[in-house]
Amino acid sequence: MGVVSRQTDGMDANKIAAEVEATDPATGLRAVAALHRLAERVEATYVAAARGAGWSWEQIGEALGVTRQSVHTKHGKQDRHV
Repeated sequence: MGVVSRQTDGMDANKIAAEVEATDPATGLRAVAALHRLAERVEATYVAAARGAGWSWEQIGEALGVTRQSVHTKHGKQDRHV
């Protein structure tokens, strides 16, 4: 898998950091939303990589700090299409 881009939906990491320091809640919440989207993409990338490497849903859940059922529910459909 490739290196995660410093950009997330048009916002680079420096801009996100600058916006988090802003006092406007809307600005801060947009930054939080961008970080959530980035985290979701990174998670999906590494769950797919772990499955490709033969990891069980239990191992992945343990690594993420969640149950195997929750990680399978979230990512299991993508696993079948790989």
